Order: sequence, then C-alpha cells, then structure tokens
Amino acid sequence: MKKTIALIALTSVLFVGCKNESAEREKIAKANVDSYSKTWELVINEGKVDVLDTAYAPEIVLHTVPEIKGIAGAKAYYAFFVTGFSNRQFIVKDIFASGDKLTKYWEFKGTHTGNFMGIPATGKTIDVEGCTIARMVNGKIVEERDFGWKKQRR
Repeated sequence: MKKTIALIALTSVLFVGCKNESAEREKIAKANVDSYSKTWELVINEGKVDVLDTAYAPEIVLHTVPEIKGIAGAKAYYAFFVTGFSNRQFIVKDIFASGDKLTKYWEFKGTHTGNFMGIPATGKTIDVEGCTIARMVNGKIVEERDFGWKKQRR
C-alpha cells in the first residue's frame, strides 16, 4: 500500500512538473511571437533598422548567401530593403512558435526605387512570399533562415 501511495505521489509530482514546463514553454513562445512580429513591422514597414540593435543577439547568424554574422552585417542586409524599395509592405500571413523556435510565413511587396544590393533602381514592383525559420534565446533573435519565392500573378 505504501508503495502504491508513493508511486501515485511521484506520478503526480512528475505530471505537475511537466505541466508547468509546458506552460512555461507556451509563455515563452507567445512572448517570442509578439516580439518577433513587432520587430519586422518596425524594421521593414517603418524603416527603423536600428531596432535590430536590441532585437538581435550579438552573435546573430543569417543563413543567406553569403552567410551573415553579427548585428552590423544583419542591419546592413535589411537596410537594403528599406533604401531599395518604396511603398514597402511586409505582411506576416501566419506565425507560430514552439519554445525558442518560430516559423513565419510572410509576403513582401514594394517598388524598386533605390539601390538594392548593388542593383540600381528599376521602378518595377515586386511581390515575394516566403518563410522564415528563426530561433530566439532570452528574447533575442539568434538565428534566421529565409526561404522566398516570387509570387505568381494570376
């Protein structure tokens, strides 16, 4: 009988511990989604690239070609979008998280009116959809991997 009571007590403690851990992961995921969504609204739509000074961890890695490491390089990368395109619209179509990992489905629209990564202005409009997989630690973005494609006109 004592063994049964001890087993029930141990099981209860483990269950409560798992439930608390799950609730904490969910809380972190929600905070990360809120922070991450606001960051891209400010950086791309409002052109406030300096927000990345506090949104990114110092060791940020952008998995692009070429790979970018550090806040200065990441800011320069995203500044191209701000200076290269007018009428910018960055739309988060869907975003979800689990613990420290996030996935964002997005659309970027704009008119190419400035220099973009060495490409002179063309005046053409673009409409690109993509997905970003990101990782955050202690509320800071530490890693991003983007996948984008040109949206087909119908």
